[in-house]
Amino acid sequence: MKIENYIRDIQGFPKKEILFKDITPLLNDAIARKEALSILVGSLNGQNIDKVVGAESRGFFFGILLAQELNAGFVPVRKPKKLPYEIISASYELEYGIDSLEMHTDAIKKGDRVLIHDDVLATGGTAKAVCELVEKLGGEIVQCNFLMELSFLNGREKIKEHPIFAAITY
Repeated sequence: MKIENYIRDIQGFPKKEILFKDITPLLNDAIARKEALSILVGSLNGQNIDKVVGAESRGFFFGILLAQELNAGFVPVRKPKKLPYEIISASYELEYGIDSLEMHTDAIKKGDRVLIHDDVLATGGTAKAVCELVEKLGGEIVQCNFLMELSFLNGREKIKEHPIFAAITY
């Protein structure tokens, strides 16, 4: 089964010049979703993970499934003013603007082995910001894990000091 057959292109979303990779058909198909999860888990080669950090919002879908599968905690990284407790934040650039992300200060303990997950590695801004948050709290990044990588945007360069896995590369 090719999971890329369950990703559809939407031209002009969220801006006219963007070709958006829509994962909802993948989420909607139980067999394809299980296959994608299996590929993502398999990329870890049995490494122990204490926390899975999922980036808002599409990183939550497989992030929570990965945490369940790996018997690890799940840490949501959210856009500003969405988390109710004490937070740390990091700003980043993405392919269509500037934003920031926040994480609870007690989400990662020093020495926690962390898997970072998001749906897509594009320009690398989001992934770099999430890495910064995890490292500020003393977490050890085991891998940055993505459903897809848009390799022509060179986002890998921003997080190249960490192991990177993408199930699909465009």
